[in-house]
This record gives sequence, C-alpha cells and structure tokens, in this order.
Amino acid sequence: MTVRTRFAPSPTGLLHIGGARTALFNYLYAHHHGGQFLLRVEDTDRERSTEAATQMILQGLDWLGIQHDEQTVFQSTRQARHAEVAWQMLEAGKAYRCYLSPAELTAMREAAAAEKRPFRLVSPWRDRDPAEAPADIKPVIRLKAPRDGETVVHDLVQGEVRVGNIELDDMIILRSDGTPTYLHAVVVDDHDMGITHVIRGDDHLTNTFRQIQVFQANGWKLPEFAHIPLIHGADGAKLSKRHGAVSVLEFREQGFLPEALCNYLLRLGWGHGDTEIIDRDEAIKLFDIDAVGRAASRMDYAKLTHLNAHYIRIADDARLVADVAGRLGISDPVVRERVAALMPGLKERARTMVELAEASRFLALSVPLAMDAKASAQFTDEARALLVEIAAALDATDFSPPALHAALQALAERSGKKLGQLAQPLRAALTGTLTSPPIDTTLAALGRDEALARIRAVAAA
Repeated sequence: MTVRTRFAPSPTGLLHIGGARTALFNYLYAHHHGGQFLLRVEDTDRERSTEAATQMILQGLDWLGIQHDEQTVFQSTRQARHAEVAWQMLEAGKAYRCYLSPAELTAMREAAAAEKRPFRLVSPWRDRDPAEAPADIKPVIRLKAPRDGETVVHDLVQGEVRVGNIELDDMIILRSDGTPTYLHAVVVDDHDMGITHVIRGDDHLTNTFRQIQVFQANGWKLPEFAHIPLIHGADGAKLSKRHGAVSVLEFREQGFLPEALCNYLLRLGWGHGDTEIIDRDEAIKLFDIDAVGRAASRMDYAKLTHLNAHYIRIADDARLVADVAGRLGISDPVVRERVAALMPGLKERARTMVELAEASRFLALSVPLAMDAKASAQFTDEARALLVEIAAALDATDFSPPALHAALQALAERSGKKLGQLAQPLRAALTGTLTSPPIDTTLAALGRDEALARIRAVAAA
C-alpha cells in the first residue's frame, strides 16, 4: 500500500498555526513512508470562501516549504461527483428522501428543548412511502444511518473511540438545492483521491463517526484516522490573537524563519527524546504518528525564538541580506554590500529577522545620523576631540579590518587610553547607538568615505 495523506483547509480565513502543524505532520508522515502528500481546498462554503484566503493558504504552505504532490483539488469543482454518489446511495437503499419542512424541524427542536433532552432527528420519512410526499417541499437526501450497534474509530493517536449509533442521527448528504454537505463531500473526495491516512485535529473526531458511516454505506475501505490534539496558548486556553501570532504569515512578518517554525511545530506534540534541533531531512527520517501525544500542546514563544536564533546563525548570508533589504526597503546596491559585509557579525546576536533588520538599519542611514540617548551622551568635548584624532588615524589606513584594528590600537597606546575608550564614542558616531558588530568590521563595511563622513559630522557638531 502506498501511503497517501492530505491537508484539506477551508479558505474562509488564514492558515493558522494549528493547520500548519497538521499540514506538516501529513507531509512528514507521507514522505517518511515513501508516499504522497496531497492538497485539497475545501471551498464548498461559497459564501465564506474567498480567493484571497485561498492564496494566503497557498503562500503560507509555500513559505513553510510544505510542497504537495499532484495538482491541488478544489472541492467545489467536484459537486457533480458528490451528488452522483448521493444518488447511488439513494438507489441502493442507503439513503432516503426527507420531506420534513423547516416548520416541522423547528417544532421538533423546540419539543426537545422543552423536554430538556438532546435533539436527535428521527425523520418520519426514513421508512415512509415517498408517494405520500408533499408537492410543495423539495426533499433533502439523508444517510440511512444504522440504528443499532456502535461506530468505532480505531484512532492512531486517541486509541479506540466508540459511539452508540443511537446517538447519531441521519445526516443530510445532499441539500434540497442539489448541493452536497461538507461531511459527505469529504468522504467522497478522500475515497476518490485514494487517501490512506486522515491526519487532522481532534476537533474533527466527532465528524469521523458520521464519515465512517458514509464510507461503510458505500462499501468503501476506511482510511486510517489519526486525530492530533489542538494547540493552546501558554495559559492553557484555546489559542487566539491575545496569545500572539496565530496566522502563519504573521510569524513571517514577526521575523521567524520557516525552518525554525517547522522545527518548533514538529516538537509541539511529537517527541524524539531530548533532541530539539531537527531539520527537514532528519524530520522525514524520524517522524511517525506513534510518537504523537494525546495531550494538548502549549505555544511557548520563548522556545520558538530560541530556535529561530539558531536557524538565523546557520542561515545563508545572502538569503538574510535579501530579507533584511526587503524589510528596510533597501534598493541601493552599495548599502546592500554593507549589510552583506557585516552579516556574519550581525546574525550572531539576532533572535528574529526583525531584530536583524533593526541591527542593520544604521548601514542605510545618511549623515547626520539620528542618535539615541545613550549614544548622544558619549559626545563630550573630550570625545569630539578624540574623534578628530581617530578620523586622521583611520584615513591613513587601507580600511581592511586588520589595518583598522592596528590603527585604533596604536592610537590608544599613544593617547594612554584603553581601546574601549576609543571604541564607544566611535561606535556611537558610526551607528547612532552603542551596539554593533566589532568596530573594525563595522568601519570596513561602511567604507572609508562613509565612515569618515559620519565621524567628522559628529566631531564638528
């Protein structure tokens, strides 16, 4: 058997972090077993589904590097097939036409509420002669669900879960306007796509009992089911905006790298000993569903940020430069060269791409620089006089880091000062702050003309 999994988002909103983890788990499971991972956009809710949301989902998956095999299936294009199966079920006696009117349904619900019992539909049309049907009611088609026994889910994560069939009513599979319901369409699509494993959030578990009944009514083989726990906030409550980023693309804007987010999501509910850093190739090699836990996971942004810092440090410099340039709107190739020259030092301290961009911002500034309060405090009369000497000493070097370091060291010795006493006012003049990579590499990255212009502007102020 070739393993085939699928991710099936509804384009009624953004790709949320829980959906991203579901997609990742499906992707890893399929590739671990040498199978295929498919994408199905469940856009049957035409009123709420939007093209913009579809594109955001596709962008989010692309950014995460979760690539699907085969063409994307759009559920809305398969309605004729869904209806065809419903009519076949009707002809086989596995479904029936239900002529209950809206008023009758309302009365039945109100009666259940008055009697303080759960409402479970028992349609009088299940076994009634359709010849008695009212002419003014367009019927729906309902599944003729089994009344006796149990429906059992042999879940790969949750274990064996049972429900008495008496608890499940005859769900609608085809509405009166001929459109399929979601729970019916999902089953038909999973069967036709050859899905062998349905891996999704455990909030879908109650749907699974009904979907199993549709599979069984058609005589189709059941896929394996695995319902993974949801992701909660650090306080244990359902994840929401108040806990931080929820949409995958929000994490991108907040400066997280996709490999860091995927590594974090992998470890959120799945474990492999104490190993924390797991790249994509290793994840495919190690991942299997039996190591997924049953308990809900909690987002820990501190851990995610720690992982992100690691992935920034090992990332390709050219990629980081391009990201920083995009965040800062840098188009000048000279400035990009400065960022590239300093990137090895800048990325060692950054935890997010936002921090990395902010640390690089000084490289794009023009004279006179805006100074923060701590930098401004450096510019005493003595410091300005010292900057004049520094400028003269540096102007005589070839502006390579070793030569610059030697020139500053020599000046410190001549003036009877420590190198740090020169470096702090110099750093403030060059960057407008008191933080930067080593001063010699910072000077070299700025280049002779720009560095000396910044130093002399402060010295002359």
